[in-house]
Amino acid sequence: MDAPIPTPTDEAGGSRRRAFLAILPFLLLGIADVVLLLIWGLNPLWGFVILPPILFISVLGWIAFKTGFVNDRGTADQG
Repeated sequence: MDAPIPTPTDEAGGSRRRAFLAILPFLLLGIADVVLLLIWGLNPLWGFVILPPILFISVLGWIAFKTGFVNDRGTADQG
């Protein structure tokens, strides 16, 4: 059985805008970290080593907020 697709009026689902706003501070902190490393004069390779995990976790968080997984924790009917 397929899971219902969240709609903008569905309370269980999230919206793309809300997901973006929830993830934005973490994404900005990660990018600022990479920029700070480059300003300090470290090898630019370190920036490219750190950036993929930051982007990966940000995308996972965005998906979690958008699909409503974050809001559905412990609220699903058991029967």
